Amino acid sequence: MRMENNVQDKIAAAASTDQAATVADKINLEGASKTFHMRGQVIRALQAIDLSVRREEFVALVGPSGCGKSTILNLVAGLLPPSAGTVLYDGRPVRDLNRRVGYMTQKDTLLPWRRAADNIRVALELRCRPTSHSEADEKVARMMELVGLKGFENHYPSELSGGMRKRTLLARTLIYEPETLLMDEPFGALDAQLKLIMLDQLQALTQQRRITVLFVTHDLGEAITLADRVVVFSARPGRIRAIRNIDLPRPRDVFRIRFTDVFARYHEELWDVLKDEVTKGTDI
Repeated sequence: MRMENNVQDKIAAAASTDQAATVADKINLEGASKTFHMRGQVIRALQAIDLSVRREEFVALVGPSGCGKSTILNLVAGLLPPSAGTVLYDGRPVRDLNRRVGYMTQKDTLLPWRRAADNIRVALELRCRPTSHSEADEKVARMMELVGLKGFENHYPSELSGGMRKRTLLARTLIYEPETLLMDEPFGALDAQLKLIMLDQLQALTQQRRITVLFVTHDLGEAITLADRVVVFSARPGRIRAIRNIDLPRPRDVFRIRFTDVFARYHEELWDVLKDEVTKGTDI
């Protein structure tokens, strides 16, 4: 009887450990792949991959164009179903639009006929749960101040600089307080100096709000600067070539970190993996 109890205790302990590991993960892709059928052609965008993202973790995806990075974001957002395998969010399969994530794409999706404050407010208007007018005003004002747009509430997108437009998009994504941010090359169109300012702001906001981030970028330096882990993908059909932990203390000085020896070592190591794949794709 005592032996049976010991066996049951071990089984229970193992089950508890497995459950704790599952709870710690926000996103799980288990053998997830994606194939598209276009104009009579079969295009394998993503091979079967296994990838987990822990709660409050910042994970960056890098690889050649067309290797399935953006497809992964679409799978997690519920915009596309996997062709095979499973995509889990908080341990549950994603089978429909995932309203618990915020998605910031590389395209400028601001509405040109709406002022900055109203462009941010549109995220609240589209929510299933109604928000009172006064509550919406308060949230918009607080968010605009948070991203450094106070005083530009009544400016139309055409009257905003590129950086201000990105701040407006970021505020619109954050205003309904998503648990997870999906970001697809959000700052790719910005100049180098402005990009650093946005990276610094993104780091502060995600740390302050304890947000999980899945971040697609072509910029290896950008990935190392921001991420807890960097995932390197092969050319299409995408598969995971390497995953590296980025052991750099937070908060990180995004303006100076690229000049450190540690950063250089990470960059050299990851580039050694990535460079062969770049020649098979069009760019990083």
